[in-house]
Amino acid sequence: MRLLNTVGFVACALSTAVSAASSWTFEEATLSVAAKGSEAVKQKFAANVPLKSAVVVPASGTIKVLLTAQEGKSGKRPHQAFLTLREEASGLEESFPFSVKDSGKAKVDLAQKDLPHQFLTSSSPLVATITLASFGSSTPYSSEAFRLTIQPDASGSPPSSASPERYTAKPEIHHIFKSDPKSPPTVISLFFTLAVIATLPVLLGTWLALGGNISHASKAFSTAPIAHGLFLGSVFGLEGVFVLYYSAWKLGPTLSAAAVLGVVAYVSGSKALTEVQERRLNGER
Repeated sequence: MRLLNTVGFVACALSTAVSAASSWTFEEATLSVAAKGSEAVKQKFAANVPLKSAVVVPASGTIKVLLTAQEGKSGKRPHQAFLTLREEASGLEESFPFSVKDSGKAKVDLAQKDLPHQFLTSSSPLVATITLASFGSSTPYSSEAFRLTIQPDASGSPPSSASPERYTAKPEIHHIFKSDPKSPPTVISLFFTLAVIATLPVLLGTWLALGGNISHASKAFSTAPIAHGLFLGSVFGLEGVFVLYYSAWKLGPTLSAAAVLGVVAYVSGSKALTEVQERRLNGER
């Protein structure tokens, strides 16, 4: 029994030591550089063993890096995997993430248009560093893999970047507004006004034909003078508001006046209709 406990303790200790000693690395790494219209030139490299000479990237050339990320001895997908290019003179660097599968197979493709313009005009080779890291106790990997010499395009203009925007005073902006809307011609307005007025005799004749009794007006005003007076006044007042809106008023005063007159018409109209109903219930028409 003691022997089994001892063996289990030793196995657990060895497992812990191996887990603590594992680190991220890679294998089967290949750097491919292809010029436009030509076959790619491939070079193999290994972890912690950078290429001895700088790799020349021709104008309009593309770069592809393939590798298999490993945690210890098994291929695995790290949480972070990227290729960093750095210019030693200025310290400027740019990172490009790998596209990694669960098996650890990783790939990154670069073209000259993906690089900062400072890299394209650099007189010294760019240092390429591969970084692999993830959660857990495994030691991350970050080391130089190779160096790149970028050949600028001799036929084109030298690359440049736009000046950064400065938050300073800007030139004055002169707004050009549309002219105010104009009323239609007077002839058209008069035509439609007369057309509306011409319907009033027709409306009055129809009302008389249906049994309208104007002789009850005096009795209605004597019974409920305030209700009938305010109701008729509010109706004519609304018509006056529309005339003023057409001729001079803006939308704000028009809505305010219409709201007040509308409330007066509603309250007084209900009282006036109550008086009319009482006369009809008494048999008066």
